[in-house]
Amino acid sequence: MRLPTTPPIRRRTLLGAAAAASFATPRLARAQGNKLLRFVPQADLAVLDPIFSTATVTTNHAFMVFDTLYGLDAQYQPHPQMVAGHEVSDDNKTWVLTLREGLKFHDGEPVRAKDCVASIRRWGSRDMYGQEVLSVADEIVAVDDRTIRFRFKRPFPTLPAALGKVGASLCIIMPERLAATPSSQQVTEMIGSGPYRFVTNERLAGARVVYARNEQYVPRPDGTPDRTAGPKRANFERVEWHIIPDQSTAAAALMNGEIDWIESTSSDIAPMLSRNRQVKVAYGDDFYSTILRFNHLQAPFNNPAIRRALLGGINQEDMMQAAYGTDPQAWKAGVGCFSSDSPLANDAGLEVLKGPRDMAKVKRDLAAAGYNGERVVMLQAEDYPTLRALAEVSAHVMREAGMNVDSQSGDWGTISQRRSSREPVEKGGWSAFCTGLSTTIDPAGHLALRTNGARAWFGWPDNAKIEALRQDWFAAPDLAAQKQIARALQTEVMQDVPYVPLGEYRRLQAYRSDLTDMAMGQAVFWNIKRTG
Repeated sequence: MRLPTTPPIRRRTLLGAAAAASFATPRLARAQGNKLLRFVPQADLAVLDPIFSTATVTTNHAFMVFDTLYGLDAQYQPHPQMVAGHEVSDDNKTWVLTLREGLKFHDGEPVRAKDCVASIRRWGSRDMYGQEVLSVADEIVAVDDRTIRFRFKRPFPTLPAALGKVGASLCIIMPERLAATPSSQQVTEMIGSGPYRFVTNERLAGARVVYARNEQYVPRPDGTPDRTAGPKRANFERVEWHIIPDQSTAAAALMNGEIDWIESTSSDIAPMLSRNRQVKVAYGDDFYSTILRFNHLQAPFNNPAIRRALLGGINQEDMMQAAYGTDPQAWKAGVGCFSSDSPLANDAGLEVLKGPRDMAKVKRDLAAAGYNGERVVMLQAEDYPTLRALAEVSAHVMREAGMNVDSQSGDWGTISQRRSSREPVEKGGWSAFCTGLSTTIDPAGHLALRTNGARAWFGWPDNAKIEALRQDWFAAPDLAAQKQIARALQTEVMQDVPYVPLGEYRRLQAYRSDLTDMAMGQAVFWNIKRTG
């Protein structure tokens, strides 16, 4: 595929420009010791409720304010977090979870089992893994203030992994009165039991989010800190998120010591940052998948033949280079449904993405599929450079194939809310968007693999075969059987095309060199310290 003449990411040249960029930098007071940590998230925090939104920035916020019953280590193995432990019946159908003593919400109320049950049910009404839990459960009850009992129709060995999942739609625990809010409505009162409190009156939309250390939080007394598992020690009195969409401005602020940590920076800016001895630049450990998602409710992408025809125009290397640069450490191409570090990763059905691009054939296939010039609204996040680049290249592919593309821009907060609209494009709806997915290691938490129609993630694909294969995976007796099902799943995905895999990347973060114990995966704020 021939890329557009204008580079899609429109990166700013920074050679020798650090001093000039600093004039645009917000005048932020330098942090002192462990009192204050200043962080630049990858996007503005538009939605607070992690059940209502799957945005990564909302997930990061949720880990500050809320706690989870289990945590996952770097190998995605679950460990007790809010629970002291659990017991499982001989037939593996009954689980009894016991909460740790002394857990309190930010309003001073104790965390009770009934709060957990209500939170689990709210989470399970929306999250795809949670839906599995609820569908198999005959009973989820609070036996007393510290005891939760699950009774399942069949053995459900992955319960701790479900309750401790990372990525979108965490099973966070909130007070029962808040968990009674339907999952279709956003909870805006942020009362959790996590290591930090949300400071409501200091939030400035599009500019700043503030958290204060939860003095009542008691970390787990045992275990080793590892991602979301183990003790969570809040070492900073105050954490501020500063929304700085321009990456060069954020980089200048970091070098000047006016901020401490940038969640995601550009590979173009990294060399300049690396020359500053007070700054460290590092890739995260995890690979994140990127996708092109279609709206299956509206023309033209309600037609699987049209979705399938576009596969011939997608070049994953072009996508990754446009968004993440040319550093071979930054990304991978030639990937399918499952992340490359998953045992389920395979090459089934990927021939169409690995062969030469033939746009003339794509045009013929679109015409044969019945494409008739329908307007395609591509949502494009202007304040999210990597997603903007993916959207621009995807739109270019569609235009080169002869499609009538209308790219509509907005900040990520607006885009992430607009994609919930099921209206036609004439009434404010959409046709496609690009995003990243943080959990694609298996079918359980893979948002884009759920194809249960109206209950599916944004785009609402409906494919009974994919749904049946997901259930087969849950029932598979061993890894060999799971791998076989994963191949069948990917084959069907490449036929029905609920989404297009665009490649995967590693997040490049930058931070002040006096920060220690930084997590290299999910952006978490516990256990970080400042030396000196």
